[in-house]
Amino acid sequence: MTHTLILKKPLAFFDLETTGIDPMKDRIVEISIAKALPNGEVVIKTQRINPTIPIPIESSLIHGIYDEDIKDEPLFKTVARSMAQFLDGCDLGGYNCNRFDIPLLVEEFLRANVDFDLKNRRLIDVQRIFHMMEPRTLKAAYKFYCGKELINAHSAEADTLATFEVLESMVVRYDGAVVADEKGNEVVIGNDVDILNKLMLNNNVDLRGHMVYNKDGKEVVNFGKHKGTLVVDVLQKEPSFYDWILKSEFPLDTKRKLTEIKLRMFNKR
Repeated sequence: MTHTLILKKPLAFFDLETTGIDPMKDRIVEISIAKALPNGEVVIKTQRINPTIPIPIESSLIHGIYDEDIKDEPLFKTVARSMAQFLDGCDLGGYNCNRFDIPLLVEEFLRANVDFDLKNRRLIDVQRIFHMMEPRTLKAAYKFYCGKELINAHSAEADTLATFEVLESMVVRYDGAVVADEKGNEVVIGNDVDILNKLMLNNNVDLRGHMVYNKDGKEVVNFGKHKGTLVVDVLQKEPSFYDWILKSEFPLDTKRKLTEIKLRMFNKR
């Protein structure tokens, strides 16, 4: 398989099939990655995973993977380092990936003690562009943009490759179209990941948005009684806030980002 996207570095499209929809509690049962290289080549890697917890029947009925199917597959922690190496230096792409797949994948890496860093990675969520232009499902998007029926929907590889094809059709269809990003700035759609990245809503400090950047680019709390308050101010005035976050059921990624801010404050003393 080849592609026509203009890439400065690899763009890894991926899709997860999981035990459920909670990035904090649920686990991966299958991951498929289609890594598009700047030379036009696409490398595909698909792996089933033993999630170590039962797959609810409601989830199995969607993706067709049952406990018996994955009982002999490797644990995520077994393949985590090789998976991280495969994704090293890649931007990430997917369908609804910014809200679900990326947060869950990062949690799995952190549980496996693999520091999967998102810094300097562009995150291209095809659903974001699709909902801007043609609000529908992936199956409808594939039919609309590619003129094909999506066979084996909800298998990780089929969904991954369909998402990839949809994006390529999108950039051809909307090349030169002017849209407004979340801040109201005009963006001209083009066949370039840098341009597509500008369409993504991404002012989160942590992946779940418990902390966000304000208009001045500073981290603020985005929930509870401290919502809208600078994180550094909360940590200074209420030191117990940090311990509460670390001891409560917040995502590991949120705890990591808060720790980075706390360490930055300490180093400035």
